[in-house]
Amino acid sequence: MKSFAIPVRRLCTLGVGAALLAVFAATPAHSEPDATEGLTLVSVQDSLLGTHFWYEQTFDGHPVLGGFYAKHVDKASGAVTVDDGRKAVQGLARGLRGVSVTAARADASAVQQTGGGAYRSRLVVVPGGAAKLAWQVHTEPATGSVSTLVDATSGAVISSTSLVKHETGTGKVFLPNPVVAQQNNTLTDSSPNSAFTYNTVTLNGLYAKNKLVGGYANNVSKKPVSSSSGTYSYNRTQAGFAQVQGYFHITTAEEYIQSLGFANVNNESQDYQTTGLTDDNSFYDPAVDKITFGTGGVDDAEDAEVIWHEYGHAIQDSQVPNFGMSEEAGAIGEGFGDYWAYTMSQAVSPNTTKTPWACIADWDSVSYTSGTPHCLRRTDGTKMYPGDLDGEVHDDGEIWSRALQDVNIALGRTNANKVILEAHFSFAPDTSMPAAANKTVATAQALYGTTAANSVKAAFHARGII
Repeated sequence: MKSFAIPVRRLCTLGVGAALLAVFAATPAHSEPDATEGLTLVSVQDSLLGTHFWYEQTFDGHPVLGGFYAKHVDKASGAVTVDDGRKAVQGLARGLRGVSVTAARADASAVQQTGGGAYRSRLVVVPGGAAKLAWQVHTEPATGSVSTLVDATSGAVISSTSLVKHETGTGKVFLPNPVVAQQNNTLTDSSPNSAFTYNTVTLNGLYAKNKLVGGYANNVSKKPVSSSSGTYSYNRTQAGFAQVQGYFHITTAEEYIQSLGFANVNNESQDYQTTGLTDDNSFYDPAVDKITFGTGGVDDAEDAEVIWHEYGHAIQDSQVPNFGMSEEAGAIGEGFGDYWAYTMSQAVSPNTTKTPWACIADWDSVSYTSGTPHCLRRTDGTKMYPGDLDGEVHDDGEIWSRALQDVNIALGRTNANKVILEAHFSFAPDTSMPAAANKTVATAQALYGTTAANSVKAAFHARGII
């Protein structure tokens, strides 16, 4: 960087929080719902106190996602309790009208989306005011079963959802780093631990509480830390701290991407390690899809902005295989990594003169900078394309990161990041800056219209790119 559970294989997922509608005595009229009412019996369970009948809601013979009906019969009194979780289905014609996508095509889309082999598919109804038919395909990548919905009319992937039951844990982290959080540029690698403030956070998506492995991050460090209780409270003098930092900040980055509506932008358990490299450097290795953080100077993983920069490379590699096959594409990669650190910091950091968002890696860089604010690089520079290109990707990346920062300012964080991430899918592995900029402008036009596209174009024009 510096030059730098339980697999779910049930017929349906039962909804929660359904209203309790009635309690009444069992009579022949209430003994069992008729299948013609759009209910199919899927399970009968006997417990100490009663017998429980679970039904799946159907429409035109197809399961309605999340729709259920349950009848609980008390053994002693015969009283019946009903939970009615049926969903509204509106605007959908019967008779498979509009189904033009085959099961095989849906399976192929789900496999491409999740990276796992398909083992079950069925036609289902996605409920609501504008209900639709979709193929529900279950695949099994290495990280556990995933349910993918593929629109039965258009073939578009609607969503992909992990079916693995996840745990949560707690840990201590820097958010994003101590210089920023404490607004203190005098901290150094040799400062006593008492000088640092830590944040206690929730560690989401753990496959099990006893190790830092989950849906979006996989700790492959030597001597990985473990906890039977899911509590990972370390300080920076302990090796476990950097491992927790990596898990938390990679996970939150991917959670943010998912919140923007992207189901398949590095949607995986990203390998990372915080041990084994003693250099004051970090890197993403696309050959093995792993991020390695160095321990020279300030341990790189202590600074979330370093983590986010390296994760930016993993993001682009997942969207465009072999991205960075030209010097300008490599510079775009470095510039995007710096921008990704910038925009992730927007959510958790103050934008001050001491630690501006544009200053990347304020904490890590205390080891090799003397002035303040401490910055590895900045995203608010004045370099121009092509005159300021010098052939070094980190230097040249400052042209691209400034343009992206200006897009962010013009469109707002959310819209800008949707445009930027969506545009990546159209980049060539060896793209030039002008070509990538034009793709980004076109993406803004498609997503938000002419005004947004003109703002994006102006950001790139200001750097001489287009």
